[in-house]
Amino acid sequence: MRVVSLVPSLTEAVALTRPEVLVGATDWCTHPARLDVARVGGSKYPDLDRVLALRPDLVLLNEEENRLADADALRAAGVPVWITFPRTVPEALTQLGELLAAIGVSGEPDWLRAARRAWAAPPVPAMSRNAVVPVWRRPWIVLGRDTFAGDVLRRLGVVNQWADHEDRYPRPGLDELRARAPQLVVLPDEPYRFTAEDGPEAFPEVPAALVSGRHLTWYGPSLADAATLLAAQLAHPV
Repeated sequence: MRVVSLVPSLTEAVALTRPEVLVGATDWCTHPARLDVARVGGSKYPDLDRVLALRPDLVLLNEEENRLADADALRAAGVPVWITFPRTVPEALTQLGELLAAIGVSGEPDWLRAARRAWAAPPVPAMSRNAVVPVWRRPWIVLGRDTFAGDVLRRLGVVNQWADHEDRYPRPGLDELRARAPQLVVLPDEPYRFTAEDGPEAFPEVPAALVSGRHLTWYGPSLADAATLLAAQLAHPV
C-alpha cells in the first residue's frame, strides 16, 4: 500500500504506526521529526500532479483542512480518498482506529491506547472563568460551536463564550470580543502563532493562557499527552 497524507495529524499517526506505507505528505507535516517522504505542498493547495506522481493507493484528507475540489479531483483521477472530520475527542479516537484498520494495522498501537486512557475520564468541572479562544487575528477568528478543539477545551473545564454561536469559527470585531468581558483568553501557537504580547495587547488585564496548538487541534498521537499538557498550560495564565 502507498499512502499520501494531506493532514499533519494523520501523517504523524501513519508514520508512527506503519511508516513503510507513507510515501507523501504536506510541507506542514512536521511530526515526527526528520520525516523522510516526498512533499506535495500545502494542505489547502497541494500540488495534485505531485500527489498523483507518487501513485498512491489512498490519500488522507480532512473536511476542514482540505478542499472538496481536491478530493473530487483525486477521485476523478481514480485515487481513493479517506476523509476525516472529527468534532469531538471520542469521534477523533474512533476515526483514528478506523483509519489504521484501513491501512492494514492489526490491533491498536500504544499511542492510541494511551490516548484512549488519557481521555476516558469524564470532563473536569467547568472553570469559574469564561474564556475566548482566538485561532487567528487580522481578522480575529475564534472557536465557536461544534469544533474538535472546542471539545478538547470543554473536557478540560474551559467555558468558551462563543460555543453557542451559530458559526463554527465566528469573526467578531475586537470591540465585540472585549464587550463580552472574558475572564480568560486561550492563545494557541498555531495556526496563528500567538504570543504573550497578543493577549495583553488585545485584552488588557485579562489573563492569557498560552497553549500548544498541536495538542489543541491535532487528532493523532499528540492526543496521548494533550490532556496533561494543556491542563498544565491552562493552569498558569500570564
